Amino acid sequence: MGREDIKVCILRVGGTNCDMETKRAVEDLGVKADILHMNQVMGRGGLLDYEALIIPGGFSFGDYVRAGAILAKRILIKLRRDIERFVDEGRPILGICNGFQVLVESGLLPGFNGISEYPEAALATNIPIGYRCRWVYLKHENGGNCIFTRKIPKGRVLRMPIAHAEGRFLLPKDREDEYLEKLYENDQVVFRYCDEHGRYGEGRYPVNPNGSFHDIAGICNPEGTIFGLMPHPERAYYGWQLPDWTRMGEPQMYGDGRLIFESMVNYMLNRL
Repeated sequence: MGREDIKVCILRVGGTNCDMETKRAVEDLGVKADILHMNQVMGRGGLLDYEALIIPGGFSFGDYVRAGAILAKRILIKLRRDIERFVDEGRPILGICNGFQVLVESGLLPGFNGISEYPEAALATNIPIGYRCRWVYLKHENGGNCIFTRKIPKGRVLRMPIAHAEGRFLLPKDREDEYLEKLYENDQVVFRYCDEHGRYGEGRYPVNPNGSFHDIAGICNPEGTIFGLMPHPERAYYGWQLPDWTRMGEPQMYGDGRLIFESMVNYMLNRL
């Protein structure tokens, strides 16, 4: 089996708006990607025909109640057995922006002890309040546990865009220190907001664009097979997507976002 045998499901519902960019990124790596509405997934018999699942960005169901909350509950009700199989078998699950919100609301992240009954974290309203659409810098913190960033050296600074109004990563106040320690013990911290020199924002705007606790921009589960991040790697996949490529004369072939999809595909190839 080769790349052409790998199939990725990109799950969409009303309000999803980043599915096509995500499909283009995945297929550039020679992998087949299907964009499926959740109703289509249930009609086809589930997710298990796919080697990976991506929940892309957007505003699923209008982000009513809380961002990602409705889609998270529907996934747990309609697709729980498939999701549990995905987790148990180590099949990759990637949540981008709204997808990250869904993974947190569904209890898949941080996932200290598997799928939690109640969310163990939150992605709250930005501070300063408002929708943020801009390019940010990220420092790669993971030591190799996260299968989505194994192509990225630890400590490397990357650049990707954000586009969200509820991206402030929070842990329960009464368990903040305990949970942060767990994240580091399990090598679950993946990206932190920083400046172009790798200096952390320490909660300060604009380096930290949303007030996230500990400048956290992305985390994975303890097994490293579920990954959620607020920045959009599919919008930083090609060099021509960079906001300042004209200063370079010609755009570079690829942007930093490609490394995430490439790492995921390499992991799946090694599993075949």
